[in-house]
Amino acid sequence: MTDALPVNPASLDDASAIAAIYGHYVEQGTATFETEPPSVEEMAGRMRKTLDGGYPWLVSRDGAGEVLGYAYASRFHPRDGYRYACEVSIYVRQDSHGKGLGTALLNALLEHCEALGLRQAIAVIAGTEPASVVLHARAGFRPCGTLEKVGRKHGQWIDVFFMQRSLGEGDDTAPPEEP
Repeated sequence: MTDALPVNPASLDDASAIAAIYGHYVEQGTATFETEPPSVEEMAGRMRKTLDGGYPWLVSRDGAGEVLGYAYASRFHPRDGYRYACEVSIYVRQDSHGKGLGTALLNALLEHCEALGLRQAIAVIAGTEPASVVLHARAGFRPCGTLEKVGRKHGQWIDVFFMQRSLGEGDDTAPPEEP
C-alpha cells in the first residue's frame, strides 16, 4: 500500500489535518504526554518553527489527498554541541495503522536527516507504545535508556524509552567544520 502512498514534504496547509491526527493521540492515547490538543494555529506554529530550523516535516496522503500520517525531526537539544543529533516523531491516523505508513514515513525521514548531515537520530517513546518500539527497532534504532515512571497520563505512570540510530557516517568521522 505504501507504494501508492508516497511521502512528501508537508506544508502549513496540512496543519489542520496534522492537528486532528495528533489531537486523537493527545485525548485518547499515551504516545504523547500533552493533555490538551493544540489548535490548528498552534500546530502551524510548531511546523513553521521546525521547518524554519531546517528540519524536515513529512506527510503521507491517500489518493484523495487526505493526510494519513506525518513525521518530523527536530533538534535533540538546543545546546550547540548537540547540533548533529535530532529527535524523530511519527504519528499515523488511527484508521491507517498496519498499512506500512509508519515504516514509509520513518525511512523517508531518516533519509532527509542524513541528507542534512545529521549523525544521530533519537526516538523518545512512551512505554505504552510497543508498536513504536518495534517500528524503530526495524529501522535500526537500538535501546539506549529507560526513564521509569516519569510520565503520568490517564491515571497511570508511564516509562519512557530512548532509542538511537546512527545516520550516515555516524560517529565514524568528524562532521565537516562549519563556517
